[in-house]
Amino acid sequence: LKIRKYDYLVTGGAGFIGSHYCESLLRDGKIVLALDDLSTGSLANLEKCVENDNFSYVIGSVLDDSLVNETIDISEIVIHLAAAVGVENIIKQPVDTIEINVRGTENILKAASKKNCKVLIASTSEVYGKSPDIPFRENGDIVLGPTVRSRWSYACSKAIDEFLSLAYHKERNLKVTIARLFNTVGPRQTGRYGMVLPRFINQALSGNPITVYGDGRQTRCFSLVGEVIKCMQILLENPDSTGLVVNIGSTQEVTILELAKKVKEITESSSEIIIVPYEQAYPKDFEDMRRRKPDISRLRNLTGFVPEADIDRIIQEVVEYRINPR
Repeated sequence: LKIRKYDYLVTGGAGFIGSHYCESLLRDGKIVLALDDLSTGSLANLEKCVENDNFSYVIGSVLDDSLVNETIDISEIVIHLAAAVGVENIIKQPVDTIEINVRGTENILKAASKKNCKVLIASTSEVYGKSPDIPFRENGDIVLGPTVRSRWSYACSKAIDEFLSLAYHKERNLKVTIARLFNTVGPRQTGRYGMVLPRFINQALSGNPITVYGDGRQTRCFSLVGEVIKCMQILLENPDSTGLVVNIGSTQEVTILELAKKVKEITESSSEIIIVPYEQAYPKDFEDMRRRKPDISRLRNLTGFVPEADIDRIIQEVVEYRINPR
C-alpha cells in the first residue's frame, strides 16, 4: 500500500465487478486503491491495473476496522463492492455471508461518516426475495423466506446493509447511494460459486453436459458488466442520487433453459442439455425466484443510460474472453 491520496477506494477490487470498475476509473485518469481479501477475488483480475502508476492495492478484509479506517482516510470516494458472493457459497457458509455483508458494510459506513466522503453501496436484486410484484420497483415490498433456510440470509443481510446505509444518510448526512444490481455478467466472471452463465459456457466449451437447475423456466435479466459500471459511475456523480436506492439491470428476460440453448448454439458445442431438479443440485428446502425483472425508470431518469446489450452479444463476449483471455 502506497500512502498517498486516492480519488477512489474500491472494496472487493480484485473481484469480477471490482476489477472492471478499477480499470474504468484508471482509464478516466483517477487514482485508485483496491482492497480485497482474495477470498473470491484474484490478483490475476488486476493484471492491467498494476501496470498503472495511479493504482495500488492492499490485501485485507473489510472486517478489519483499523484497515478500513486507514484506507478510507486516504480516499475521497468509496465504491463498496466487497461481499459474500454466489448461491453455493451462501448456502455453505451462512456465517461468513452475514458477517462479511453486515459487519463489513458497517465498518465502511462508520469510517466514511468520520471522513464525510461519498459512498456507493452495491446491493442486489436478491433483496426483493420472492416478491410477486414484478417488475421490481425500489419502493416495493420485499418478501423473504423463513430464517431456517440459509438461502435467505444473503438477501436479508443485504437488506440490512441498505437500511444501515440509509440510516447513516438520514442521521449523519452521509452522502450514500445504493445500487441494486441485477444479474451482472461478462469477462472474468467465474462459475466457481454457482454463477450460471460462466458455468454454462465452461460446460459447453469442455463438452460436458450443460446442467440446468430446476425446470429451466425461471427467468433472469442479464447485463454486461461494462454497462453496469457506467450506470453506477453516472449515478455516483449525480448529486440527485444521494440517499436513493436505484435498480441497475437489463429488462430483457430470458429463461435459464433458453440461456443454455443459446450458449450451446453460440459455442457450437455438442454438449447435451440436462435438467437437474433443485433437490439434486442444492440442499433440502432450497428456494429460487421464478422471475427477476427490474423497473429501471429511476435509473433512466437519473442517468439517461440503461444496460442495453442483448443476451447474444453478452454470451459472445464471454465466450471470446474464455477462449482468448486478454
